[in-house]
Amino acid sequence: MEGVFWYVYMLRSQADSDRYYVGLAKDLHERLRRHNARQVLHTAKHVPWQIETAVAFRSKTKAVAFEKYLKTHSGRAFAKKHF
Repeated sequence: MEGVFWYVYMLRSQADSDRYYVGLAKDLHERLRRHNARQVLHTAKHVPWQIETAVAFRSKTKAVAFEKYLKTHSGRAFAKKHF
């Protein structure tokens, strides 16, 4: 399907600039709205959030694998260095 992407995103808390969150979404801006509306349990305490980085994938499988990688120790080091 043309124009459909999966986004792996990294958020940074504006309340605590050392706090990040990595996630996966089809609609990036709606997902950010939900984070900032405290509708996501893992991020509710640290609102407001802003998008720090987002990477688009046509393949959901590749997006899921990249999200999983970014949540590992080496993935967090990669993100800190490059994002």
